[in-house]
Amino acid sequence: MLEEAQRGRYAVGAFNYCNAETAQAIVETGCRLRSPVLLLTGPWEVPLLGAKALVEIAESVAAGADVPVCLHLDHADNLELVAECIEAGFPSVMMDASAHDFEENVRLTKAVVDMARPKGVTVEGELGAVGRVDDWAVEGAHGASLTDPVQAAEFVARTGIDALAAAIGNAHGIYPQRPVLDFERLEAIREATGVPLVLHGGSGTEPDQLHRAIDIGISKVNVASELGRAFLSAIEQAMAKSNGKVWYAHALVEAKAAVAAVAVRWMRELGCAGKA
Repeated sequence: MLEEAQRGRYAVGAFNYCNAETAQAIVETGCRLRSPVLLLTGPWEVPLLGAKALVEIAESVAAGADVPVCLHLDHADNLELVAECIEAGFPSVMMDASAHDFEENVRLTKAVVDMARPKGVTVEGELGAVGRVDDWAVEGAHGASLTDPVQAAEFVARTGIDALAAAIGNAHGIYPQRPVLDFERLEAIREATGVPLVLHGGSGTEPDQLHRAIDIGISKVNVASELGRAFLSAIEQAMAKSNGKVWYAHALVEAKAAVAAVAVRWMRELGCAGKA
């Protein structure tokens, strides 16, 4: 998916899901817009449902899809979680060892590549630290450090990763003010590494910033916070309209529609609509 996006100068949306309803909303939207779909889940969902159940939900939803759908583990920060998810059937994983120093990041990420490659599982790594703008985000470092292009080239060469999450001024969560992305740095990273690049913290990024980043070389954009807020807001509104007496399945119908609306906007914005 990401190699095709890189060649086509668009980005694939990676959308977070935590239950069957959100997964359905995302995949159904992808089918409607003819977009490839990345279903994203991470360390905060695995304890909730279990790795096997997350795979089964994704496989069940994808079985009825006529567009490419891939499940991806986001921001795993330990080898045990990665091993559990690979064993459960995840076809793509991320090892985020960016909180460690460079050599330890290389060691841990390379260990994941060595674990994943024989099983045909692709691996994303992160160099630099993508920060967190608010407590609503459930991932990201308290402080951000930008990715060094020279180190990025060495990191990719020594680990053998398939995709690289770069820190170029982006952050997880809903931005309180417009981010300033370092496009010169992004271009240098792209030229130094050659692998598909990932933008974490897509929620709230201005369209002109996104379009320029994609044009330079971003092939995957993660969207989580906007989906979560839309989901919860829809349930809150359903509760308010019924004075707290709404049947929970009816509230989930509203929440599913709200998630789909966010996915529609992002698929169109990223240029992946019509690419499947």
